[in-house]
Amino acid sequence: MSKIEKAKGFKHSKAGLWLSIGTSAFGAVTIVKDVKKARGEQDTLKLVNALVGALALVTGTALLVRELKQLGDDDVLLG
Repeated sequence: MSKIEKAKGFKHSKAGLWLSIGTSAFGAVTIVKDVKKARGEQDTLKLVNALVGALALVTGTALLVRELKQLGDDDVLLG
């Protein structure tokens, strides 16, 4: 297996999925900051934009968790 094929497969590995979930957590911090800033400025459009971003983040994380569970992990914490 070439290095490129291994790199492409990393996205669908347990480590790759956990890395993606961790990246999403950092995205959540940014969204919280955006919401606070929009509320402080009383800017409805920025607030809506932040909330839509939050929904996308939640959906993406849910998809990652589902894929992680489908890998058949025997970890007790994943149920």
